[in-house]
Amino acid sequence: MDAGGDGATGATNRKAPSAAAAGSNPKGKGKGKGKGKATSNSKASATAKESSLLKQKSPAEFFAENKNIAGFDNPGKSLYTTMRELVENALDSAESISVIPDIEITLEEITKNKFNTMIGLVDRDRIDEELYDDFESIKAREKRLAKEARFQETQAKNAALGKKVKEAPAARGKGRGEAAFFRVTCKDNGRGMPHDDIPNMLGRVLSGTKYGLRQTRGKFGLGAKMALIWSKMSTGLPIEIKSSMKEQNFISFCRLDIDIHKNVPHIHLHEKRENKDHWHGAEIQVIIEGNWTTHRSKILHYMRQMAVITPYAQFLFKFLSDSVDKNLTIQFARRTDVMPPIPLQTKHHPSAVDLLLIKRLITETTKQNLLQFLQHEFVNISKSHAERLIGEMGPDFSAKMTVKSLTSQQLVRIHQLFRQAKFDDPSGNCLSPAGEYNLRLGIIKELHPDLVATHASSPQVFEGHPFIVEAGISIGGKDVKHGLNIFRYANRIPLLFEQGADVITRTALKRINWSSYKINQQQDKIGVFVSIVSTKIPFKGTGKEYIGDDITEISSAVQVDPNLPYLLSQ
Repeated sequence: MDAGGDGATGATNRKAPSAAAAGSNPKGKGKGKGKGKATSNSKASATAKESSLLKQKSPAEFFAENKNIAGFDNPGKSLYTTMRELVENALDSAESISVIPDIEITLEEITKNKFNTMIGLVDRDRIDEELYDDFESIKAREKRLAKEARFQETQAKNAALGKKVKEAPAARGKGRGEAAFFRVTCKDNGRGMPHDDIPNMLGRVLSGTKYGLRQTRGKFGLGAKMALIWSKMSTGLPIEIKSSMKEQNFISFCRLDIDIHKNVPHIHLHEKRENKDHWHGAEIQVIIEGNWTTHRSKILHYMRQMAVITPYAQFLFKFLSDSVDKNLTIQFARRTDVMPPIPLQTKHHPSAVDLLLIKRLITETTKQNLLQFLQHEFVNISKSHAERLIGEMGPDFSAKMTVKSLTSQQLVRIHQLFRQAKFDDPSGNCLSPAGEYNLRLGIIKELHPDLVATHASSPQVFEGHPFIVEAGISIGGKDVKHGLNIFRYANRIPLLFEQGADVITRTALKRINWSSYKINQQQDKIGVFVSIVSTKIPFKGTGKEYIGDDITEISSAVQVDPNLPYLLSQ
């Protein structure tokens, strides 16, 4: 009994704590769940609050994150684009003051050791070989050597049988490989830059002197600024600028980089130095990561094409390396002193404006009333034409109404009328084509063909923007491949990428029956040169590397004058 009682009591006593524990655990779990929910809710609230915060990116930050848009897809393309931007800036600078361009471009290869010394970085020997991308295990090495031995054996047999012997394929790493660095320097004899403006001209994205409606070489208005951004991203080193304007007794020297997040220049040094030689122009030097091996042919091809379209310019191109056998110097000599006219800034054609542009023009105009605004802010609207347009707009409009008092609805009405009304086409007086004389000279100078013929179209219009097409065809020549060799230009700059989709390429390949002119498209050495200039080049693709084949006006104009092949076939 006692035992039983004790047992019962003991059992009861043992169960009590168990029950209490069981009762307390759910309570404890409940508290835990409550805390968990509270923590989760606070995190969610913080996340929601963070996501609701309005964030902004500076223009420099945008292009740094989307550098492929501006042609900085990879180190090789970045080296090419940097050189191209500097050369085109130099040409613009000289032409703007009607000086015959004299431009020097130097690409200097910088070894990793030299680069590390420049930035004060001490080289270290590898400790953990397996950490590196180019590590090769014993098994992988044996496999590679066996494969190479089999290849050599096969080639030896082919050689013994008189068959063609292939070269051994180059070893390729898995990753990007060793970084290569280059000092890119471009010196010109152009306008130069005002001393105080240099930091903003080169260290602030989307600021410059080329904005406005005119024919320009640039694609994005970035110029050397994108090279500075790439330098900041790939080497961290600043850009150096020397500049002097005509009759200026000093040379401006500026060393700067860019604060990408704020889109402002960060000036390291900005001073005036003595100008003993009375030099004027600019010299820009930037150190970037690049790849000469992959883009050597593109860079040299660009220089040759630029020499064709600008025979009045002299280019001196140098590639310098620690390996003397890699050094290269090419001079593209000047052939003429005849320069195209400077492109003129023009006003907008009514059919080419959108609602936002109309609002901006109203904000910036100095004209007081609507009649003056229409007459002076647009091309091809005379006083009588403006009066007729105002009469067509409706009773809410009058010639003397204050232009800045126009409502949003009234602006929409103006825009709609601009899209529907008839206007004379804009003239091509603001454009600056190379000219048939220069195009012919450039082709002869660089290709030495047996025959050449050129043609220039009259000004034509696409969506309110004037354009002119110049074309040339050559037969034979030096360093010209058999078949079609197509040279494409937009606003007098070469287009080297995405050729297949371009209207010029498709026209040359598909819309001209070369055989009817006794020209063998496969065997003859045919040079096709087409240059399009306009206040707005209708580029396609994010990189603006080609002109689409879907614009009837341009496609028809590019169709080479049938007299050209005929003249060559005689």
